[in-house]
Formats: sequence, structure tokens, C-alpha cells
Amino acid sequence: MIEVKHLVKTFDGFRALDDANVTVPQGAIYGLVGPNGAGKTTLLRHLTGVYRQDSGTLTVDGQSVWENPAVKTRIASIPDDWYYFMQASIREMMAYYKGFYPQFNRERYEKLKTVFELNEKQPIRRMSKGMQKQAAFWLAMCCMPDYLILDEPVDGLDPVMRRQVWGLIMQDVAERGTTVLVSSHNLRELEDVCDHVGIMNKGKVLLERSLSELQDNTVKMQVVFDGDAPELPASLTVLHQSAVGRVHTIIFRGAQHDIEAALAQFRPVFLEAVPLTLEEIFIYELGGADYAVKDIIL
Repeated sequence: MIEVKHLVKTFDGFRALDDANVTVPQGAIYGLVGPNGAGKTTLLRHLTGVYRQDSGTLTVDGQSVWENPAVKTRIASIPDDWYYFMQASIREMMAYYKGFYPQFNRERYEKLKTVFELNEKQPIRRMSKGMQKQAAFWLAMCCMPDYLILDEPVDGLDPVMRRQVWGLIMQDVAERGTTVLVSSHNLRELEDVCDHVGIMNKGKVLLERSLSELQDNTVKMQVVFDGDAPELPASLTVLHQSAVGRVHTIIFRGAQHDIEAALAQFRPVFLEAVPLTLEEIFIYELGGADYAVKDIIL
């Protein structure tokens, strides 16, 4: 399990992380989402031992990551900007990875040649961005990590390879209990693979829940009232409200049963709950943090 408590990191007076708290359960696929500059990449770099926090604690299975080789051998990372030696080929980087990961599986490396159809002797710098990302996954999956840290992992991959990569990751989660922490702006994709979600903004984690709890606790209702829209009870938490003609679309935070019961008191002509996507939850949750989509007249 990954536990981050009250993490603070400052760069030249700017707080990139401001009392951040994250808990990633063992064997989970945890999606970390947030706007640009929220602190997601900074948090991931602490988890891989690149940065040292100013204050707070960060542990993997109860052990600190900073300057702890034993813990780091259990973690594989694919950052958005993957590092490799300028003249190195995939095969040469494989030998380099083997030196750091005692559990590196050479047999798996050979098997994955049929998945990642790349020239393992070609210099990586001469490959396209998508091919370089495939090479990163090829090597990372062979490290047999207990923890996989991913930052925009499938950016640059074609749809078929995206599905292939996620299939390999989910297979490791199911068979080996691998814990995955992934940061991505592709919320539609995260919705398909994640079971836990954390939303970051301005260096803080605003909320984290299982995806099912998050979806159950945010409800989108479409309502048609008989006449003008009434003033809603103060007991209802409204995240967003809009209307097209007589159809009112209202996003609530709370249990669907309680919201439907409260609206039924107004005897609406039409009342229906509509499924919310992770992208909509993200937008409306951050709307309360001054991150709503703004209408601009040019």
C-alpha cells in the first residue's frame, strides 16, 4: 500500500504540493487526475525517489522510498518524458534494467517481442514517440514490479496498442497483485480501468474514493417542472445547474434516492437520473474550486 500524508514540496517559494494526502490500496489501479500544474507529476516523482519532500511522510508498505534501494527495486516507473541513454538500443537498456531489478524476467522479455514488434537493436532515439513509449512498457513490464507508477502512460500510442498495454497491466494486477498509480488527462480511458480515483488541484488532493463510490455520490438529474423552477432545499448540494427550454439539468452531490425524494415533493412532470462520466465528475467537482468551464464573449 502507498501512503502519502501531509506532503509538502516547495520550489522557489511556490508550493507544488501543499499538505497532499493519498492512499493507494494494495492491488488497486488508482487514477490521479487534475488540471495542469495541480502537482500530479511532482507527487509521482516523490514516489519514485526523484524528489525529497520538505515535510510529511511517504511510504510504500510502511517503508520510506527516499534513498531506499530495497523499496525502489519493487517499483517501476514510466514518466511522461522517459529517460534512456542517447546511443542505447532497447536491448542495451534491457541489460541496464537487469542490473537494477534482481527480479527482471528475461523469459518475459523474449515473449513480449511478439507484442512490441520493435527492432531491439535500433537506437531508441531514432524511434517515433509511440515506439519509444512501447519500448518503455516492454522494459517496465519485465521488471516484474509490485508497484507501477505511470505518468500519461499511453500518450502517443495508437488505439490498438493502448488496448494491448492496458490488457498487460490489468493481467498483472489480476495475477500478481500489482498496484498501479496512473496520472492521465484521458479520463474516459481511466474510467474503464481504474477502481480508485483521486482528484488534485493546487497541490492538494481534494477527494479520493473508489470509482463506484464517486459515481454513486454524484448524481445528474434531468427535471421538467410544472411551471417555473422552484427554489431547491438548502439540504441539497448543487454542483451545477443549467436549463434548455423547460428541461433542467442539475448535478447534485449525495445519494440518488435522497435527491429523487427531495425533488418529488415539487411534483415534477419529468424526473430522470442520467449516468455521469468521470470527466463530468472531474469538471463539476473542480467547479467548486474555481475551475469551472467559463463562458467567454469574444
